[in-house]
Amino acid sequence: EVQLQASGGGLVQAGGSLRLSCAASGFTFEDYAVGWFRQAPGKEREVVSCISTSDGSTFYADSVKGRFTMSSDDAKNTMYLHMNNLKPEDTAVYYCAAVGAPLLVIKAREYDYWGQGTLVTVSS
Repeated sequence: EVQLQASGGGLVQAGGSLRLSCAASGFTFEDYAVGWFRQAPGKEREVVSCISTSDGSTFYADSVKGRFTMSSDDAKNTMYLHMNNLKPEDTAVYYCAAVGAPLLVIKAREYDYWGQGTLVTVSS
């Protein structure tokens, strides 16, 4: 069974950092597109960052560019989202997602597998 387990959320002060994890089971990230999305209360789900594990290309939303970075640990079959200089507007439930595609996938509706979400709260 294919599963994604997102974790690492929490409460942090503005300017702080968090690392979110997305652990996969039932498949490996090789040749998959992986994305992080977030949804704030009353807002639509939006893309945060994406990576193509086939060629390493990445995408970051303008709102997080320069502050957030994706990385992976192949041995643990886990993707990470490193979030630095967090702002109150980063407060949201963060989801990781994956789809068997060789290129970047930015649109949420194109992803097949989703983690359960992890809450990030940034206080001012």
